[in-house]
Amino acid sequence: MKIMVVGGGGREHAIIKKLNENKEITEIFALPGNGGIAADATCVPVKATDIEGIVNFAKENTIDYAVVAPDDPLVLGAVDALTEIGVPCFGPNKNAAIIEGSKVFSKNLMKKYGIPTAEYEVFTDAAEALKYLETAPIPTVIKADGLALGKGVIIAMTRDEAKDAVHSMMEDKVFGESGSNIVIEEFLTGPEVSVLSFTDGKTVVPMISSMDHKRAKDNDEGLNTGGMGTVAPNPYYTSEVAEKCMKEIFLPTMEAMNAEGRTFKGCLYFGLMLTPNGPKVIEYNCRFGDPETQVVLPLLESDLLTVMKATTDGTLSDTEVKFADKNACCVIMASDGYPQKYESGFEIKIADEVKDNVYVAGAKIEDGILKTAGGRVLGVTAVEDTLEKAIDSSYAKVQKVSFDNAYYRKDIGKKAKEAK
Repeated sequence: MKIMVVGGGGREHAIIKKLNENKEITEIFALPGNGGIAADATCVPVKATDIEGIVNFAKENTIDYAVVAPDDPLVLGAVDALTEIGVPCFGPNKNAAIIEGSKVFSKNLMKKYGIPTAEYEVFTDAAEALKYLETAPIPTVIKADGLALGKGVIIAMTRDEAKDAVHSMMEDKVFGESGSNIVIEEFLTGPEVSVLSFTDGKTVVPMISSMDHKRAKDNDEGLNTGGMGTVAPNPYYTSEVAEKCMKEIFLPTMEAMNAEGRTFKGCLYFGLMLTPNGPKVIEYNCRFGDPETQVVLPLLESDLLTVMKATTDGTLSDTEVKFADKNACCVIMASDGYPQKYESGFEIKIADEVKDNVYVAGAKIEDGILKTAGGRVLGVTAVEDTLEKAIDSSYAKVQKVSFDNAYYRKDIGKKAKEAK
């Protein structure tokens, strides 16, 4: 069986490693993949956003099943295009991927169907937004409407910061057209939780919860990044909270999408804030999170391909989805200077004994040597019986990976330990 995975980051590497456990799979192609993924799949130099190129490759290579992992190709309609030529896919159609593709859409959906979220206002005009900020409660959150590589959200602690965010998004176009419309939203407080879920549009099966660490520096300081590390499960996400989320958020979201004629199949990601007034949705993603995938999938005991196909076929309610009763920790090793200016092109050395635990995100092969080629270079994951052991083991494994200008946070999982 030939599988195609669209994407080329650490998330895709984690998906590919898990798919490789299925003995029926004869070959996995990664489009475009990266230098590290090349050890586990055949990398093909087709960009994830090149829908025509992806479709042509699937046709020419008689692909049996495709996994479209990143947000961009999903929002562009990659699943629709592949389904049209008879290739079954894991991932939502374009009209369902809008749940991440437009924050205005998702906020309006939540308001319409009574799904708990922060209070908000939508603006299409910078002057109107600036006028609103004169009296809006501070701190506040400013969000670009469209996709912005996970960086289109600014938490403004002062009125000046909020106004600067509006200028940069709407006038300077730092996120391109994604910032033409913006959402200004109530600042919520409480522990954050990421819950990825499998859904076929009829059934929702939440995966193990996780805790992401978005800030670049220790103690949650520095700039927002794509994620500097994760632990799973998230100790703040108790069985009582999980039950409440299923009843008030997960099922209502699936039903709301169905009611809108936008049935969602694939992985629906819920970014939650456990506020003093109960769990609220901060954001939806239409795909596996990165680096949450790097701690969630290593805990999955069921066969990933079987579960993915069940979301496509609508048979999720009849499919076992089992996770290990263990803990996982992933530490991201980045190029120093990320998420701003950094150097790359340095040799990456990974000791053989930790290769199975390393998910490569930003790397290329040059003259047969694996070299850095991005801000977030790779993630190092450990699975152990306890959270403390998982954290210690992950950091021990980090010592067996090296490249010049490597930087990583030293406190991944610290907050989770404090919750215990």
